[in-house]
Amino acid sequence: MTEIFWSVIQVFNYIVLAYFIVLHAGYLVTSVFAFGALKRYALRMKSLDLTDLITSAWAPPITLIAPAYNEETTCVESVRSLLTLEYPEYDILVVNDGSKDGTVERLTKAFNLYPASRVPTAELGSADVRQVLRSRRHPNLWVIDKENGGKADALNAGLNFCQTPLFCAMDADSLIEPEALIRIVRPFLEDATTIAAGGVLRIANGCVVSQGRVVDVRMPKNFLARLQVLEYLRAFLSGRMGWDALDATLVISGAFGIFKRNVVVDAGGYATDTVGEDMELVVRLHRYCRENDIPYRIHFVPDPVAWTECPESLAVLGRQRDRWQRGLFQSLTRHRKMMFNPKYGRAGVIAYPYFFFLEMLGPVIELLGYVSFTVTILAGRAEWPFVIAFLSGAIILGGALSLSAVALEELSFRRYPRLSDLLQLFALALLENFGYRQLCAWWRLKGTVSAIRGVQGWGHMTRKGFTVEATEVAD
Repeated sequence: MTEIFWSVIQVFNYIVLAYFIVLHAGYLVTSVFAFGALKRYALRMKSLDLTDLITSAWAPPITLIAPAYNEETTCVESVRSLLTLEYPEYDILVVNDGSKDGTVERLTKAFNLYPASRVPTAELGSADVRQVLRSRRHPNLWVIDKENGGKADALNAGLNFCQTPLFCAMDADSLIEPEALIRIVRPFLEDATTIAAGGVLRIANGCVVSQGRVVDVRMPKNFLARLQVLEYLRAFLSGRMGWDALDATLVISGAFGIFKRNVVVDAGGYATDTVGEDMELVVRLHRYCRENDIPYRIHFVPDPVAWTECPESLAVLGRQRDRWQRGLFQSLTRHRKMMFNPKYGRAGVIAYPYFFFLEMLGPVIELLGYVSFTVTILAGRAEWPFVIAFLSGAIILGGALSLSAVALEELSFRRYPRLSDLLQLFALALLENFGYRQLCAWWRLKGTVSAIRGVQGWGHMTRKGFTVEATEVAD
């Protein structure tokens, strides 16, 4: 019986090793594609005059829909950033989702809001709207004050009042850079089949904000926030850029994405029974367009940036990762018909299986792998070639891929110009593999269990607010 046990452990250890190799091989492939795509993108952007695009009569009107729940610490700065966007014509709909703090009061005071009427254009289900407010100072700024129903419900309420062909889904605690809208709308101008495009999220913790803009990019002082800077670089520049090059984008961040309104409404709007409404919508759009023979493209654009505040405590970060994993689980299991199905193109044949087996089931394999590997070592049954291969697959390759993400950042956009910041990122690429990665895997495992149990709540998320320049004047 003992030998059978150790034989099973050995087989499982090799399965885990294979998992790490395939996982990092996937990251490597997307990183290679991302490098080529970023190089081509940079060459195209050199010949593009943003001023011409901003003043172009072809730039379609856009509505920015920003759900807000208990965002009093950041909502004013976020709205100020939206009001500085360099775009010909856009509306801002802040959807207050039954906040229990002073979100509406702060917005009312800062922007001189008054009760107004706005004609609905759709009938997606949402919680009751209590009032519609408009700014006297900024006629394109509206606040939809509604009963609480969750983020997806708030987005649907915003869609019901959207009067433009495109809408931008975002978070009320995000700061969008002035040129971001004109950059992210470019795929819609170049390709009429584009139905969605996502931009980049960057960490605002530690950065200095003035008049709704990030004016000084700095690494966060908080260690957890620094690690998340690296994660976001890897996820967006190496991951989503690579999937875009493969024409298999499955995720557009709910904090900054732009969509064709009519397609989303026809597809049923946002699903309110998932905590991962952003990914679920994108996966469903793939299905909707393929099943209805609608030509479409879903893009990722690497230079339009939205800055967001990330968690700085283990408790809040753990709840966030738990929720992200539940959203991933819900989105993928709901659309399992896509698995290896050529009807859904590369999204079904390549991206869906990758996310299902390596991202969704990965935490279970990874954590059990660490346990079985440790037991094997302590029992003196590990062979050195296997030990070296395991550590290489679990740690060295992971660090190398994180280093490649930092290199992509340095070669492309250089948002962290200080040498000290760059050195920190390189050091974090190695340090994250010793404790932080395993902790994230544990949170994701808990998220998988929560999803199986049917847990739906978001959990309490605290905000500290942005570091605002002391010289800032009132709106």
